[in-house]
Amino acid sequence: MNRLLAAATVTLCVFVVAGAAQTPVRFTDVTRESGVSFHHINGASADKHLVETMGSGGLFFDYDDDGWIDLFLVDGGSLADARVASQAKHRLYHNRGNGRFDDVTARSGIQHRDYGMGACAGDYDNDGRIDLYVTNFGPNVLYRNRGDGSFTDVTATAHVGEPRWSASCAFADLDKDGDLDLFVVNYVDADRSKTPYCGNAKIGQRFYCHPLNYPSLPNTLYRNDGRGVFTDVSVASGIGTYRGNGLGLVVTDYDEDGWPDVVVANDSVANFLFRNTGNLRFVEAALGAGVAVATDGKTRAGMGVDAGDYDGDGREDVVITNLDFETHSLFRNLGDGLFEYATRASGIGFATLPYVGFGVAFLDMDNDTELDIAIANGHIMDNASVYRSGTTYAQRNLLFRNNGSKRFTEIGRSAGDGFALEKVSRALATGDIDNDGDLDLLVTNNGQTADLLRNDNVRRHSLLVRAVTGMTPSTSLRAGRRDAVGARVRVTAGGRTQVRDLRAGSSYLGQNDLRLHFGLGDAAIVERVEVRWPSDRVEIVTSVAANQIVTIQEGRGIVGRVAFAR
Repeated sequence: MNRLLAAATVTLCVFVVAGAAQTPVRFTDVTRESGVSFHHINGASADKHLVETMGSGGLFFDYDDDGWIDLFLVDGGSLADARVASQAKHRLYHNRGNGRFDDVTARSGIQHRDYGMGACAGDYDNDGRIDLYVTNFGPNVLYRNRGDGSFTDVTATAHVGEPRWSASCAFADLDKDGDLDLFVVNYVDADRSKTPYCGNAKIGQRFYCHPLNYPSLPNTLYRNDGRGVFTDVSVASGIGTYRGNGLGLVVTDYDEDGWPDVVVANDSVANFLFRNTGNLRFVEAALGAGVAVATDGKTRAGMGVDAGDYDGDGREDVVITNLDFETHSLFRNLGDGLFEYATRASGIGFATLPYVGFGVAFLDMDNDTELDIAIANGHIMDNASVYRSGTTYAQRNLLFRNNGSKRFTEIGRSAGDGFALEKVSRALATGDIDNDGDLDLLVTNNGQTADLLRNDNVRRHSLLVRAVTGMTPSTSLRAGRRDAVGARVRVTAGGRTQVRDLRAGSSYLGQNDLRLHFGLGDAAIVERVEVRWPSDRVEIVTSVAANQIVTIQEGRGIVGRVAFAR
């Protein structure tokens, strides 16, 4: 079955939509040459603890603010073997700007706590330094960036040590008061001492249990009260009323009312869409909006989720990855708070049928102004071939090219050695590691080495935008600039307008580069950059040259320009 589907996918790839010539796409695996040597420890055991097959996470973030994005990789551990658990260690890699990364974990102060899952990063205290939050099977951890290359564990004083099994997380100013709140997605109550037996006891064949064998959990929302302290407002906000099997999330103002909303991908139960009504109050609106279930009315095994305007109508669409034989889900934003199920019409349905998807990202991989889709795949079952004939634990990842007609073509098999890898992939993050104007990829793999994939083919024009805002008056900490998480940036070039939201956490267990990337095609000049700041102030900059990184500060316009390192 898998061979037939793969062959059909390859055959489909030869068709090209009429229009501009398409640039060949090549992602090169540069993991070893870059110095990234992380190997995830999953602690796989005969006990089949579900957490063993769900990690690991990772993200891009510029922790030292030197203009080159760095890497953080989350290690797992072991619930069954203390010796194995003691070997787990998170990794922080510093980008030297020459294609190499240095492991600076030892001097960072970041310690491994419990069984690691994912991470997100944002400047929660408005001191101009980006901080780090790590989710765990067990209490989560918040690290405050000290500004000297090291971090301090401030979980206890910040009151954000969620003790349940957490997956993805995101920093976002959900009440628009000038500081970043924290949304944490929780999975299931998989008590390590009460792991059920799933499989065939007669022949001694055990599987990882389906999540419906465990009680669901509510998600957690922490309100930032300033002065480095948070308050758990999950119940008061309305979010804590709903229990789900949460794995991925994305923050997006889907209805364009000025308030950031939250989409949560749930595993085997209906997805959540928490519509922000202001004052940290939310209404769950997924069913009415059309993103709770698939077009057949059935739930899917939602893992990763991202939002982006793939059809160029100015509205944020949503993609969610699911289990094999379900197809992944694409929801097209129609406006007025409604989505249509566009999986089949878009062409991603058949191509995703054999795969178990996790991390997912909208990205313009070839700088042609159209958002493409990258997906990290890997099965849940480490003995998947026994569970279902022809199925494998390790799987190849998928790369969908946007044909410019609301349809995609899967081109992964011809996209370089980076997409030839077959692993048990989980998180996927996008970012420009070499500042050359195209998006590279970080892929984490369960129980295996992580992969750093460099984009080696793009010659079209592009622009990277860093949007920052100054310190708010409410904080007593030293003045600083932080990334304007929640800003919506529209770029117009060559007669086409693109929109991006600045997010600190998305998809599954990870986070993308906070700098917003815009492919410009043949346009050498950006006619207009419009920023809608989290404060609702709108700022416009005109006549910006392509092929550079521009920093725009609220109220000051462009305050920095750096040419691409081509």
